[in-house]
This record gives sequence, structure tokens and C-alpha cells, in this order.
Amino acid sequence: MLNHLPAFMQKSRVLQQFETAEQLELELINGQLEDLMPQLDVSTATWGLVVFEQELGIPTDLSKSYDARREVIRSKMRGSGKIDRMQIKVVADAYANGDCEVSFNGRIRVKFTSQIGIPPRLEELKRAIEEIKPAHLGVEYEFRYLFIEDVQQMTLEQLQTQPLENFAGGA
Repeated sequence: MLNHLPAFMQKSRVLQQFETAEQLELELINGQLEDLMPQLDVSTATWGLVVFEQELGIPTDLSKSYDARREVIRSKMRGSGKIDRMQIKVVADAYANGDCEVSFNGRIRVKFTSQIGIPPRLEELKRAIEEIKPAHLGVEYEFRYLFIEDVQQMTLEQLQTQPLENFAGGA
């Protein structure tokens, strides 16, 4: 700013202090904007997740990880509007860390196709589906387990890394 003033004004200590104060304020504002911009996207938000949760009517649970809270928010955002097979699939896929098949046979059937065993956030998925599904429809969940034919194709090292609950009839 001082560069645009006449030379005699550029030497003014008052104007120099004014410019210094103005520069500090602009740097503060720029820092706040850099902090704010990631909060506008669910994928990058941290402290801004509270705003998304309030807007969507989701109880805030600060004990959950950012990723877990983001999944709930994304699910709720995807789960608005007319509910059909694809809508439930999108919500289920968000929680399942993989692919699901959704079908209707008098009930909603969610079949986990790419993950072996029970998904880690199954209870949260169940709550999300309960919120968006028609009240008169029940929900069945079908999980994928390792069977003898799967095990026969695995190496010993691969078998040793598998938790017991991934095997059919396991714990």
C-alpha cells in the first residue's frame, strides 16, 4: 500500500504502523480461510463435522474417529429422498468397506459380497438403514465366509492371517 503513496507519505511512521497492522490482519484472515475451506467438504472436515451432524440431525459423538463420523454423514446425505434398492445399496456400500447386493423379497436383503466376515461397523449400518427404509419392511443381512474350497486355495501364511470369525461355522 505504501508504494502507491507519494514519497513523503511513505516515510510516515503512522502509515507504516497502519500498513503493518493491516498486513497482520490480512495474514490472520488468510489463515482462517485456509482453515475454513477444508470444513466445507465432508471428506476433509474436522471441526466442521459438527455442523454437518447438526444439519442432518445426527447426534455428535466426539469419541468416534473422523472417518467413522464422515461415514455416518455421507450415509445420511445419500439416504435422503425416495428409497429404493440402489439408495440402500449406496448407504450399505459406504459402511461395508466394499460391495453389497441389495434385493427385495418382502424384506430388504443386504448381501456383503466383497468382504469376508462381519463388517466392522455393522451396528452403525443397521441404524442408518433403519432410518431410511420404509417402516413396514424388515432387513436381512447376509455375510460371506470362507468355505473349504476357499481354504484349499490358500497358502499357510494366508490361512494364519484369517480371523476365526471369517470361517463358516466360526466363532
